[in-house]
Amino acid sequence: MNVNKNNNDNNPWESGGNNPWGGGSSGNKDLEDSIKKAKEKFGKFKIGGPRNISILIVVALIIWLATGFYRVEPDEQGIELLFGKWNQVTTEPGLHYFFPTPFGKTMTPKVESIRKINVGYRSASELGFTSNSNAERNILEESLMLTGDQNISDVHFTVLYKIKDAGKFLFKLRNPETTVKDMSESVMREVVGQRDLQFLLTGGRQEVEQVVRADLQDILDEYESGILVQSIQLQSVNPPALVIDAFDEVQRARQDKEKLVNEANSYMNKIVPNARGDAAKLVQEATAYKEQVIKQAEGVAQNFIDVYNSYKETKYVTRQRIYLETLTEVLEGPNKIILDSTGEGQGVVPYLPINELIKNKVNN
Repeated sequence: MNVNKNNNDNNPWESGGNNPWGGGSSGNKDLEDSIKKAKEKFGKFKIGGPRNISILIVVALIIWLATGFYRVEPDEQGIELLFGKWNQVTTEPGLHYFFPTPFGKTMTPKVESIRKINVGYRSASELGFTSNSNAERNILEESLMLTGDQNISDVHFTVLYKIKDAGKFLFKLRNPETTVKDMSESVMREVVGQRDLQFLLTGGRQEVEQVVRADLQDILDEYESGILVQSIQLQSVNPPALVIDAFDEVQRARQDKEKLVNEANSYMNKIVPNARGDAAKLVQEATAYKEQVIKQAEGVAQNFIDVYNSYKETKYVTRQRIYLETLTEVLEGPNKIILDSTGEGQGVVPYLPINELIKNKVNN
């Protein structure tokens, strides 16, 4: 009996308890009145009536048709599928309408984001390491390539691309990422196979990147992939790890050779101009001497002609003049002693000063 009494005290529908609606039986009465009023109010609206059913159908139809609206963001493209088949239309950013579900379906993939594929190696993020890690793994079956001079090179490169046509990207290729990787590797092998290893290691990187990008884009366009190749980045081009030490020695020897050749060319560039200057100087001196000799010869010849003409006109005078001029030239220089040969000079003893001649010869 005590238990029942305690239970009645906690009954929310009885007076004296924790009644949430108020106190006692008056609360129950108010609740019942509220329920009756609600029934009377909504009882006037009969769902089963033809008019009400029509309204519900119209409202449901409007809601269903409204599901055909979709929005394409600035960095997206819209794809429309009718009964699961792409209708070959790619919509641009904005508000569009298509068949509502379940007849139509729309997709809005991101097309402005740059996607990256590594060929020949896997980066730290692909291996599951943190982004700060420098760890990477070499994939030899992708990286080892044969060059045009029959050498083996270890090539690592990255392909950066984005979606150009979302419809073609989703429905023309079964696995776009694998397709891009396989195609880029094939094109890189072809380009590397047409060039020497030394060219790839020195100044040929930019040319290789441009050629691979252009060829890869042509192939992707031919397959209607809807992909735009942004760039090809050669990360590294090295000989295989097993022979890299020997290759470095060859490179150092080649650099030493180039150094010696450059020094020789520098010395040649310094000596050759000097030699050319000396040669030009000798040529000029020889030319001047030639002109001088020619002028002298011409003068002597002209003098001889003049003398000869004078001789023809006045032979005696000319002979005497020539004789006197010759004596003047002969007797003009050293000291001379003239002896009379007519007889007055008899008794003069000829004297040859040998000591003086020897002394003068030694001094000279």
